Amino acid sequence: MMINFSDVWEGWRNHIIPPRKMKKQIEAVSKERLKICRDCPHNSINAKKAGYITMRPEEHCTECGCVLVAKTKCLHCSCPLNKWTALLSEEESNKLKETLK
Repeated sequence: MMINFSDVWEGWRNHIIPPRKMKKQIEAVSKERLKICRDCPHNSINAKKAGYITMRPEEHCTECGCVLVAKTKCLHCSCPLNKWTALLSEEESNKLKETLK
């Protein structure tokens, strides 16, 4: 599995300091995605209940390894299990970043 640091950066940026014009949309998308993730057996919370051993304390995906509070806020990211899809292409996301500066 390759980690895409651009995805990681976008997710954490949108979690910590979301663009003001996009804050409500990012929160709404994240809330919807987190609902889906919390029903998934690959969510670390559910996986632990099923006997999966992890030393990581944060809620994460055991399939891709991403921290869910950030991954769900990345607008050009998608679930590796196809449970939710990207809202923007990486190119669209980059254009949006430029307009929000």
